[in-house]
Amino acid sequence: MAKSKAVDQEKAKAAEATGELSGKDYARALRKLHVELVKLQEWVKHKGLKVCVVFEGRDGAGKGGTIKAITERVSPRAFRVIALPAPTDREKSQMYFQRYLPHLPAAGEIVIFDRSWYNRAGVERVMGFCTAEQADRFLKGVPLIEKAIVDSGIILLKYWLEVSEPEQTRRLKARIDDGRKIWKLSPMDLKSYSRWYDYSRARDAMFAATDTSWAPWYVANSEDKRRVRLNIITHLLSKIPYEEAPRAKIKLPERQKAKGYKEPDYAYKRVPEKF
Repeated sequence: MAKSKAVDQEKAKAAEATGELSGKDYARALRKLHVELVKLQEWVKHKGLKVCVVFEGRDGAGKGGTIKAITERVSPRAFRVIALPAPTDREKSQMYFQRYLPHLPAAGEIVIFDRSWYNRAGVERVMGFCTAEQADRFLKGVPLIEKAIVDSGIILLKYWLEVSEPEQTRRLKARIDDGRKIWKLSPMDLKSYSRWYDYSRARDAMFAATDTSWAPWYVANSEDKRRVRLNIITHLLSKIPYEEAPRAKIKLPERQKAKGYKEPDYAYKRVPEKF
């Protein structure tokens, strides 16, 4: 026990020396923010608010981890995460925004897009899935679409997670040998990796065209995964006015009496207890 405590203390000292956020400090801060996210959820339901949160950024920037940190303690009925696959042939023939619009929030919902309509400004443009003309037309149309979204009463928040070249390389390399993360490294990710500056130019053009007063971009430094999660959740909470929703005091009712009930002697197929 003493040895374990000493190891923890050494880790804490090392983290402090490098400016890292310790696991305990992170967990403590995240727990407090989770309480606030639940309050936000209940207020959104109580008031019938509509919230849409868009996450964009380079591969390995930490979008998925941030979204998981936001949603791990809230209701999936109130917080919906949308991560659309590649469009079908039918969807390719539709108006570009068409497949995204059905997923926008109704009253009492918070919808989070793990990548969004901005695919056209990023991966589609860089990897040649659309023409330069189509990408430019998209950028001209986005502010109008987003103005309509905001005017409909939806609170729209757009986050871009920015990561450095060395840190992206470290994270993508780590996925290669981690059986838990290998699914995150697709052939498209590998092709995209070599085109850092093409993505930089596409990002710059996207910001120039779509960073509007009604739907601004918020850029988060994601070199430190723990810090970026805490920073984004804190910012998100600050951008949506909420209070604690009225709630009746909860008291568990008494359980009914057995009245002669006995557990059946049934040969259940039990899950082996290997742990």
